[in-house]
Amino acid sequence: MIGYDSKTLYLAFHCYDEPDKVRATVAKRDEVFGDDNIRLFLDTFNDQRRAYILGWNPLGIQQDGIMTEGSGWDFSVDIVMESKGMLTSDGWTVEVAVPFKSLRYEAGKDKLWGIHIWRNFFRFNDETDSWMPNSRDISSLLSQEGHLTGLEGISTERTLEIIPSLTVSETGKRVAALPAGATGLDPGRFVNEPLKFDPGVSVKFGLTPTVTLDLTLNPDFAQVEADQTVVTANQRFPIFFQEKRPFFLEGIDIFQTPMRAVHTRAIVDPDWAAKLTGKRGRNTFGFLVASDNAPGNFNAEEKTDPVNTRFLGKNAYIAVLRVKRDIGKKDSNIGLLATSYNFIEKHNQLLALDGRFRIDPKTIAAFQVAGTTSRRCFSEPAKDEHTPTASEPCFVNGSTRNYYRTGNGFAYSAVYDYTARHFGWVYEGSGRTQDYRADVGFTRRLNTNNHGFFARFNNEPRPKATLISWRISNGASTNFDWQGRMQNWETNPHLGLQFSHNTFIEAGANFGYERLFEQEFGVRRTATQTGAFFGGPERSTYQHGLFGGIETNFSKKYSGYGFFGAGWNSFDFDFGGGSRFPRVSPAYAYRSTIPRAGCEETIPACWPLMKTFSRFARPISSRDSYFFVGELTMTHWLPTFAVNFSLATRPIRELRSMQVTMTT
Repeated sequence: MIGYDSKTLYLAFHCYDEPDKVRATVAKRDEVFGDDNIRLFLDTFNDQRRAYILGWNPLGIQQDGIMTEGSGWDFSVDIVMESKGMLTSDGWTVEVAVPFKSLRYEAGKDKLWGIHIWRNFFRFNDETDSWMPNSRDISSLLSQEGHLTGLEGISTERTLEIIPSLTVSETGKRVAALPAGATGLDPGRFVNEPLKFDPGVSVKFGLTPTVTLDLTLNPDFAQVEADQTVVTANQRFPIFFQEKRPFFLEGIDIFQTPMRAVHTRAIVDPDWAAKLTGKRGRNTFGFLVASDNAPGNFNAEEKTDPVNTRFLGKNAYIAVLRVKRDIGKKDSNIGLLATSYNFIEKHNQLLALDGRFRIDPKTIAAFQVAGTTSRRCFSEPAKDEHTPTASEPCFVNGSTRNYYRTGNGFAYSAVYDYTARHFGWVYEGSGRTQDYRADVGFTRRLNTNNHGFFARFNNEPRPKATLISWRISNGASTNFDWQGRMQNWETNPHLGLQFSHNTFIEAGANFGYERLFEQEFGVRRTATQTGAFFGGPERSTYQHGLFGGIETNFSKKYSGYGFFGAGWNSFDFDFGGGSRFPRVSPAYAYRSTIPRAGCEETIPACWPLMKTFSRFARPISSRDSYFFVGELTMTHWLPTFAVNFSLATRPIRELRSMQVTMTT
């Protein structure tokens, strides 16, 4: 049942079922996929391009996010709504109230909303029943939506939300308790600094139901969900962390593009920021400006470093402009993106054009091209070191190969996707030049081109059979730099099987080749300097591996999964883990436990005992690895009891662990 008044949309669902077989838990928000659930897709502009996802399990636990055709589902967005669910003698019911001010929409006479309603039965092999027919021969979900009519008389009042904050903090450090020159054990003591009061405020102003203005002054992000724990030490490339701060989540889908030219985590600690986002007719727009104090904010010890003197108390200024226009009747659009980042000795501007086009019901083509210009310190591996003075750019209080100059860059991305009922394939290509910089975005690697092809075959699902469905797929890709040299290639054949009781079995293999060049890690050899690698200027290895896994749900209460993987001849990089752990690789850890006569850390012959492909300032070695992870879970409303276990081995060193957790 669906109803509304001037301020609220009301939803009610009565789901008939056998009550003792309904799967319902007190899950975390957005994690209702493992339960029976109802999901609603609301296309509030009826443009078949973007929709709100609202979902609930039988206990009323909420799931909310945004689905964008071509970009997938994003559950980082939280929508204000009320919901309540309960088990009944003939199944379960859910009642929901969604304030219109929580949504962006167009309503009134002759206005339509697109709508999909899905019901998910977890025990029936995750069966999904849809109110509207969904054809697997059409790759677009929203182009097959139904419609809501008669949404008239909805209040269009302007909404104002003000969230003040006050953070009180006190910091301290341990200092010596005994005077200088005193003998004996110093017990030390803590010295606290005065209390620090840090007020702030965030404001959200709904100019219209389709346009929102957000302002923030010294925002407090202390209550934002923490990032998932990951190992950040010894990483060759940067790790992507999702945005979770409420101010930046408003309208985040507007700024998202295939190349991640905008990633608001680049704005670390804004003193102030303002954002205007919305949609008018076929035009979607977003404008963001911010002043970030993080680049010039140092602790007491860092302030004494002469390298930081010129940055103290200075702010970076950031601006982003995004405009997108819908074209045609289906999910096609063309867009423009511009960004600017300005700080001392770090200036970057980017201009990009992108488009997405529906060619036919099964085929999508998309592209993005971007050009950048930067005035900053660039690393020059082929140049000799120089020693800038304190008044010159790139000052590091010593010698460096960083040179202050202007650099222009280029990047591109292209996708061609054919998706049919039993067969599909995708071509993807992307690249970035050496001087490409997107300081308001996220860039994983420079001076590289990646081109890949993926194909899959699958059968028609047979819900009553023992083997419900199978899927065979293979992906192949290669990377090469802008000088035409191959960097790597890989291929990954994969087989997936689905059986009854939500049982999935998968197996696959991977084969590949990787090639390293010394200038990616340090100095490039020239007539006047030696290179970063000992011996030749590059290293390479052929790699291969196997993997397999099983996941099953024995019953309503019990489930489990296991996954095994093995790999041979992978490069084992050692970039360290900060000043405390300059070496962290298994090869180095093993070497350090075996004393050898006459060996010192500076002697290459004493480095890894494993088969070594390269040696430079930090070792790169070949590695074989094996691992197994699994979990057994018992679920019955509250609590959930899980036993996690893992086994991982590498040559010479082995790690085993078991963990028992209680989740409420």
